Amino acid sequence: MAVRVVILGGSFGGLTTAHELRRRLGPDRAEITLIASDPRFTFIPSLPWVALGSRSLDRISFELSGPLRAQQVRFAHETVLGIDADRKVVSTDRAQHAYDFLVVATGHRSANEAVPGLGPGDGPGHSPMSPLEAEELAAAVRGLLTHPGPVVFGAAPGASCIGPAYELVFGLDHLLRLRKLRHRVPITFVTPEPFLGHLGMGGAGKIRQLLEGALEERDIGYHTSAAVRRISEGEVEVEGVGPIPSVLSVVIPPLGGVPAVAGSPGLANAKGFIGVDSRYRHVRLDGIYAVGVAAAMPPVEETPVPVNFPKTGHMTEQMAVIAARDIAARISGHDGATAELSARCVLDMGDRGVYMAVDPVRPPRNRIPTVTVGRRWRLIKVGFERAYLWSASHGHRLPTALGW
Repeated sequence: MAVRVVILGGSFGGLTTAHELRRRLGPDRAEITLIASDPRFTFIPSLPWVALGSRSLDRISFELSGPLRAQQVRFAHETVLGIDADRKVVSTDRAQHAYDFLVVATGHRSANEAVPGLGPGDGPGHSPMSPLEAEELAAAVRGLLTHPGPVVFGAAPGASCIGPAYELVFGLDHLLRLRKLRHRVPITFVTPEPFLGHLGMGGAGKIRQLLEGALEERDIGYHTSAAVRRISEGEVEVEGVGPIPSVLSVVIPPLGGVPAVAGSPGLANAKGFIGVDSRYRHVRLDGIYAVGVAAAMPPVEETPVPVNFPKTGHMTEQMAVIAARDIAARISGHDGATAELSARCVLDMGDRGVYMAVDPVRPPRNRIPTVTVGRRWRLIKVGFERAYLWSASHGHRLPTALGW
């Protein structure tokens, strides 16, 4: 009888787990079901481009059913309500799914409530952390181009995904210069990081000096170890700094676990994340794995204002491969291998890009980090987006070692 594997989530972690499992286990050995509430895959790293108007959501997304069918993976377009670890059953709004192995790759819930006034529901602030929020922000950016004024970009205390804040501030600066409006838009960057380029991983080589110089030469003011406390019409309140005038406020929120995971007894910690070991197995519950944002990862160090461990798509895919290989190995009667997470990514600066390679993510490191800047890196980032979307939409997976 085939082993039943259920995967929750249709983004990087879910797709990578499904592809890697199917590559190692044929349909006669593993019955794989992927459950997702969104029928489309969205290339999340491109959301800053959506927010700045250079991409549409249709261009960076595709239907999940086709490529999963090509991999002989069953797709269930359903909303997960809860997980019963004792019975090994996932309950959704349409069915119950029994499993032998469960991989939780549900991503995050943006904890926008951590910053009063951070919309979309209760204030004027914006976040780019979901497709709908990115589209809402795009409308606000169009409004700024019509009615220029001061802007604040940054991240809230406890944020872990700070890279997009840098991409947005550089991207908007470039867009305003192209429109000959930059002189009418003062820009301020606020971050909980103890220094620019910390990024939740303690920095990387010369990235601190590079970002400091890039903001300064673009006349972008910045505050580090900054705690955003409130967003209101016309200003952003930052502890120790005071109110900063702003007609457009964009703040990356801290993240939490999705309700179905956070609300399942014994599954997650107080923030809704799942504690895992080096193979991304649940620390207590047999047969359960967590990858990507769903996995609880302690920060690399304590900082004056909290900054959490970063979770990129590249790292999520590494976790998914390790988890999938361990499941396949356990079915064959042994354990899979483990590996330290590395990071390779390109940060878009509007007219150029910064390439960073860090191995491992947590310092101290085996290799001196690579940090290099140039126009070619932005072209490479655009090319990678297209290659990834084409491959994934046709049921293939680009090797994780390429980095992004």
